[in-house]
Amino acid sequence: MPANLASFAIHVDDVDRARRFYQAVFGWEFEPWGPPGFYLIHTGDEASPGIQGLMHKRQVPRTGTGLNGVEPSFSVDDVDAIAALVEANGGTITFAKGVIPTVGALIRFLDTEGNDIGAMQYETPPHT
Repeated sequence: MPANLASFAIHVDDVDRARRFYQAVFGWEFEPWGPPGFYLIHTGDEASPGIQGLMHKRQVPRTGTGLNGVEPSFSVDDVDAIAALVEANGGTITFAKGVIPTVGALIRFLDTEGNDIGAMQYETPPHT
């Protein structure tokens, strides 16, 4: 069985702020689920549903700086547009657009909660 990404969770300090950020940057939809402040994230639509995401309040404060321990990258159609949306919505670009030959263009950024996230405009979309 391949080890494809099937789900992801984003732990945040301010759930409402983070929801606004990801709605504006990636167009994700959030569905309340379970306890207050816990959401399912819908990353796609009916024709292309994407993967299951979760967002909830961080239980343990972040310490230090650097990567989260997990380095997610999301496939996007236009990495330049995403970079502009990241900055316009309170995020910080940490790795400006870089091209990986035969793969695509990548940016990395910190979201409003300090999470390290990537966005990749693939030359050939990955298998889903």
